[in-house]
Formats: sequence, structure tokens, C-alpha cells
Amino acid sequence: MNVAALIATAAQVVMVVAGAPLLVGLMRQTRARLEGRAGAGVAQPWRDLRKLLRRAPATPTGTGWAFGLAPLLLAGTSLVLAAVVPLLTTASPLDRAADLFAIVGLLALGTVTLALAALDTGTAFGGMGASREMTILALVEPTILVAVFALSARVGSTNLAQIVTTTLQDPLRVASPASLLAAAALVIVVIAETGRLPVDNPATHLELTMIHEAMILEYAGRDLALVELAASMRLTVLLGLLSSLFLPWGIAGAGLGALPLALAAFVAKVAVLAVGLSAAEVFIAKLRLFRVPELLAGSFVLAVLAVASSFFLA
Repeated sequence: MNVAALIATAAQVVMVVAGAPLLVGLMRQTRARLEGRAGAGVAQPWRDLRKLLRRAPATPTGTGWAFGLAPLLLAGTSLVLAAVVPLLTTASPLDRAADLFAIVGLLALGTVTLALAALDTGTAFGGMGASREMTILALVEPTILVAVFALSARVGSTNLAQIVTTTLQDPLRVASPASLLAAAALVIVVIAETGRLPVDNPATHLELTMIHEAMILEYAGRDLALVELAASMRLTVLLGLLSSLFLPWGIAGAGLGALPLALAAFVAKVAVLAVGLSAAEVFIAKLRLFRVPELLAGSFVLAVLAVASSFFLA
């Protein structure tokens, strides 16, 4: 096994774990500045996590194994995603596991586990949030599969590293109709998967609108810290995947010499995407809950059109 590839993969995981809370802080700070507020600072999410890690977790009466397992499994799947998805390098020793279906399965596993934990609490909010999350999951995961399949059709493989490598070798693929339609579909999917506006509002706890927050209301202490860290890691990985698929320039190969440049390029690309996303949230309102499936169905149609164009306009 290549030692350089192992080092690059370890650097990728450390970067995602350390940088994910800072990315969330950057998005909050950007939104605060655009709204005329001072903001708590980019490092505030890390301070919140440090405070939560010092507190003991609380287990509601009557909960079973699902409630206790969910934070660990959610954090574990997020760590695996951070190691498998080609963010800094396309020469990871885990490239064989970087298959489209495996990535979607890991995303779904974490979401389903958290939904089961919310149901395990037996509260009205938990059941409501789990029901809404499963509705979104049923529309989001097929869209990811179809959109990335549109990119893999001309490559002949569903391996993400191979798709990124092919795009690096032929940059004009990014400007093709299939890539543009797939990019539009995946942007909507990332917004829905990470609970951002207009699908969900991460800055509110209003009972009638919250989705993700409704599922984690019963968590506290170290368990809540794991859930929050995992959520920020999933956001970082999904934005990184978006940049790797459509803006892959700067990703390193098998050597370590290009790793610092790859790290700088990744930070720049993900920061730009995060700032753009948080800036857009200032100017849009949350959709009514029953309009969210219409938005996600539209993204699925875009993904199907991307597949059609990849075959007929090749």
C-alpha cells in the first residue's frame, strides 16, 4: 500500500474534522454580516463543541439502543465519507470503496439512524422530524444517484475518483449540458441534505418548520457534540464532492508534493461555495413544508435530463 496515499488520506480526514466546524462558523458569520449583525466569530462552533464535550450526555427515560447508537454511527459514517470521497487526492487506498452507490448508502445510513433515534424518544417532535426527514431522504438519494450517474455514463465507471480524474484530463466536460444539469440537481440536493434554506432553517427551533433540529432535541452533552460535528462534516464533504466533480482543478495525484496546493485549493473552493450558499440564504425565504417535495422532484427531473443528454448529446 502506498505510504504517500495513506498520508494524503489521513490529511484529508484531519482537514475535514478540524475544518468542518470552522466552515459552519464562516457561513454563520457571513450571514450575520449581510444581515447587519456582528456575529459570534468563525471559531464559535468549535467553542460550542468544546463546551458540549465537557458535559455528560442525557438519556431520556424509555429510550433503547437506537438513541445511544445514533451519534456514534452518524459520526462514524461521516468519518468514512471524509476518507473515501476524493477531496484532496485521487490516489487514496480507499478508492475502490469510493463508489457512487457506497457513498449514497453511507449518507442514507447516517440519516436513517438519526431518524430511528428520534422515533425512539417517543416524543411528538422526534416523530415529526423523523417523518419529514424520511420524506426528504426518499427524494434526495435517488437524485444523487441519477445525477452522478450522468457524469459516470461517459466515463464507464461509478467510481468517484475515476470520474474526477477523467474531468481533469478533459476539462471541457464541465461545460457539457449533462454536467450543467447534474450540477444544478446536486446543488439542490446538497441544500436539502444539509438542512439549509429554503428546505430547512438551521438557525431556528420553530416547531412547525424544523426538521433536523426536531430529531436532536433530546440529545445533550457529548452525544449532541458528536451529532453537531457529524452534521458539519457531512456539509463539508458534500460541498467538497460538489467542487471535486465540477471544479476538480488542484486535486493531487499519487505524490505528496502537490498536497499543500490541493489543500489550499480545496479550502478556497469550499469556502467560496459556503459563502455563496450562506449569502443566498439571506435573500430567500423558507419554503412551505408541502412545497419542498416539489423542489426536490424538480431536481430529480434535472438529473434525469442530465442522464438523457449524456447519452444523446455525447
